[in-house]
Amino acid sequence: MTARIIDGKIIAAELRARVAGEVARVVREHGITPGLAVVLVGSDPASEVYVRSKHKQTQAAGMASFEHVLPADVAQNDLLALIAKLNRDPAVHGILVQLPLPKSLDTETIINAVDPAKDVDGLHPNNAGRLAGGFAALSPCTPLGCIILTESVIGRSNLVGRPLVQLLLNENATVTIAHSRSRELAQLCARADLVYAAVGKPEMVRGDWIKPGATVVDVGINRLPGADGKTRLVGDVAFQEVSNVAGAITPVPGGVGQMTVACLLVNTLRAACASHGLPAPGV
Repeated sequence: MTARIIDGKIIAAELRARVAGEVARVVREHGITPGLAVVLVGSDPASEVYVRSKHKQTQAAGMASFEHVLPADVAQNDLLALIAKLNRDPAVHGILVQLPLPKSLDTETIINAVDPAKDVDGLHPNNAGRLAGGFAALSPCTPLGCIILTESVIGRSNLVGRPLVQLLLNENATVTIAHSRSRELAQLCARADLVYAAVGKPEMVRGDWIKPGATVVDVGINRLPGADGKTRLVGDVAFQEVSNVAGAITPVPGGVGQMTVACLLVNTLRAACASHGLPAPGV
């Protein structure tokens, strides 16, 4: 048995195309251009690459993209002042402060300063609370992407772990939460029809952990040294082993990571429609 590969590149591209179509409709019918503002503090290379990708895909979807790059030693009050300005800006419907922030800044304070209606990262306590209560909310992009990837496999006529649980509960799933130190972890996994791995340990989930035919979504991204001196990316799942047992599996790279920016665009579009009292878009 060889698992079906859940191709995040294709699914993300299809989702971005649907977002672009809805953006074009909102612009045409209502004269509203959804706008996303991304704030980058410092010069972390990985964050810079990610922000460039967000900027490119935001513009490709027909949205307005606003970038704010601040030095690593920016004063917290100056960053809070920028966020307050973006909160007031009617052209900005979504605000994302790229994490991690320098240690000199209090991440919780910064996250809490973002208007919950513009919190397209889904991290504000108001959004987390609404999600936990089963109410409509802007959801964190990675778990939202996990749900969409899963729907592409099983069909449906809803930081990763906790919000993913709430989204799964909204889909009427029976959810068991485990972590790397859970007792009898392999046996817990082996009972599941869906396994989401987000423990941050390279290839921790092995083939004999998986129920035959189960769907496995690998959220992990880990760098390991390669034979040629370069690093290679692996997930939290032992891909080759699990592929021989599972019914479907996401690869790393090319799986969940592809969905995160696409879902950021979804959240920005949803926030733009909500701020103008328009019906929720069809994505």
